[in-house]
Amino acid sequence: MSLFITFEGGEGSGKSTQAKAFYRKVLKLEVPAILIREPGGTALGDRVRFLLKQSNKVLISPVTELMLFNASRSQLVHEVIEPNLKEGRIVICDRFADSSVAYQHFGRGINFELVSEVNRIACQGLKPDITFLLDIQPEVGLARKRPGIQDRFEQEDLAFHQRVRRGFLKLAAGEPHRWVVIDAAQSKSDIASIIWDAMSGLLQK
Repeated sequence: MSLFITFEGGEGSGKSTQAKAFYRKVLKLEVPAILIREPGGTALGDRVRFLLKQSNKVLISPVTELMLFNASRSQLVHEVIEPNLKEGRIVICDRFADSSVAYQHFGRGINFELVSEVNRIACQGLKPDITFLLDIQPEVGLARKRPGIQDRFEQEDLAFHQRVRRGFLKLAAGEPHRWVVIDAAQSKSDIASIIWDAMSGLLQK
């Protein structure tokens, strides 16, 4: 059984924590699965991740940012996601193309058609079977982040993160059959239970 499951959300939503927790539970069922993240997951993607997240001294325009994310995504689809799905594994991905719509279209203001077309080319028609959105007020999520050096996105103003959140919620409302929206202000254990309840019946089969 192959499934493509993605976790989305704003900064500090806890999506990475929940993706890892879900992955560990899947492995306990002895179901073949892999956990990956965007950008990253390949040698190329890891280098792109550094540029996009940590290299604050490098000037990156919004369109360049979109292209870099999708260069990493295209390689991830080709090198990791599609081969593992063909082999019947469950692929759990921390962010995917929906993040580009939320961050680069709603957040940065890039034309929706441009973002969608670049995503389409990179994804080669691939879409998640189910997407968990961990939704949280941006000010709450940002307050959760560890003090210290902030990445390029954490440094954006509150209005940017509010636009991103609205973008995610609009995407979820447009495809309710694919998205599961979860209040990320709940405890980690409660969120994990909601995710597991949504997936456990299918995984048991």
